[in-house]
Amino acid sequence: MRAIIALLVAAGALCACNSQTPPPPAPADQTAPPPADQTAQAPAENPPAESSVSEETYTPPPPQPVVSVYQDPPTAQPPPEEIGWAPPPMLVEPPPPPPSPQYVWTGGYWGWYGNWVWIHGRWLPPPQPGYRWFPPYYDHRGPHVVYVGGFWGAPNVSFVAPAIGLSLALAAILPGVIAGPPPMGPEGVFVPPPPGSRFGLIVPAPIGTPPAVVIGAPPVVGVGMRITNISNTNITNTTINNTTINNTTINNVTINAPASATANHVAVNATVPAVAHLAAAQTPVVRVPAPTPASSKPLPPYSPGHPVSLPPPAVVHAVVPAELTRPRATAPPTPEAARGAPPPAARPGEPQPAGRPAPGNAAAERAAQQRAAQEQQQQRAAQEAEARRNAAQAAAERAKQQQEAAAEVKRKAQEQAAERAKQQAAAAAEAKQKAAEAAAAKKAADEKRKEAAEHKTTPQ
Repeated sequence: MRAIIALLVAAGALCACNSQTPPPPAPADQTAPPPADQTAQAPAENPPAESSVSEETYTPPPPQPVVSVYQDPPTAQPPPEEIGWAPPPMLVEPPPPPPSPQYVWTGGYWGWYGNWVWIHGRWLPPPQPGYRWFPPYYDHRGPHVVYVGGFWGAPNVSFVAPAIGLSLALAAILPGVIAGPPPMGPEGVFVPPPPGSRFGLIVPAPIGTPPAVVIGAPPVVGVGMRITNISNTNITNTTINNTTINNTTINNVTINAPASATANHVAVNATVPAVAHLAAAQTPVVRVPAPTPASSKPLPPYSPGHPVSLPPPAVVHAVVPAELTRPRATAPPTPEAARGAPPPAARPGEPQPAGRPAPGNAAAERAAQQRAAQEQQQQRAAQEAEARRNAAQAAAERAKQQQEAAAEVKRKAQEQAAERAKQQAAAAAEAKQKAAEAAAAKKAADEKRKEAAEHKTTPQ
């Protein structure tokens, strides 16, 4: 009995002082939790709640076969096509200088020819004075995409969006073509995502937005990026039979995306000029260069039931900066680091904090740094080589366009010279005919005067 009473007294004493007694030490085979001043240096596998969210490594897109062509744009709005999957992410195509201020940049963008085909950009003069260039139209409706290709419009013509509820037959695809993923994102008008993005994602945008505005944005790996029109925007909307006619002038657009949607885990809020050639000249985060078309002969506009001969595809590779493929999550500095003191040593049996080499592994850390430096150097060399190739392609394209422009000028000069020679020959023939007629009239008059004189001198 006395033993039981003693145990009860001891238990009460323990309960009374429990708040002041430290927890028992962890067993030798368990890892003690880090102290409060080491929270920022916790292992990356188990980050604390207040540290940054762990970042997933960005996976570059695989090599992509691309059919690249030139196109003769139509001079009227083409009929809409309903396509079963989303266009691929945008390609990078810096435009060369324009041959003349009157020329308009008409590309590049994804168009439909029984498959998504890259319509290579060109500087073209309007077919007639006052004609305007209308960029392509992409609309996410249900599981499909409604597409209208780019075209030249007369001065009194506005783009007419396909009516909601319009019944369209699903566009036929070429033999051997494998359909891509359906559009992922909200329904409505959109443009393809930035270069290097996940296939199938779309970026909502206003009607009339050139697709190239996303060239300078980071790749997207999830839904969330969108484009809105901002300053210097004039929009007139007229709805007739559920069809909205838009007279839209967009000088600038803003691109927004949450950090969860981008490959570099950084939110986007940028203003971009909504002019096709200025947007296409942006520096891309991921460079996926557009291949030069194998043939300089432009294709006619797409027409269902009238297939055209497409060139073979060219494989394009993404050039990805090293910091995107090896992201490093940042964490708040520890109080020791803020004071300039060295970080505390890890306890026995405790995992080594992220970013700090284990004792005795200095050589391995130096080797890893050297490998990283070599990889960065190789990446820079690849980017420089790619830049040189793009510059060479741009120079060749400029030379080709200049030759075409010179040939066009020469042809027009020859036509004008031939027309002037023809007019001069006609004028000379007309003058010769008039001279002959005048000579004949004079001869007739002389003969009449001679007959009159002879009649007068003849005796009666």
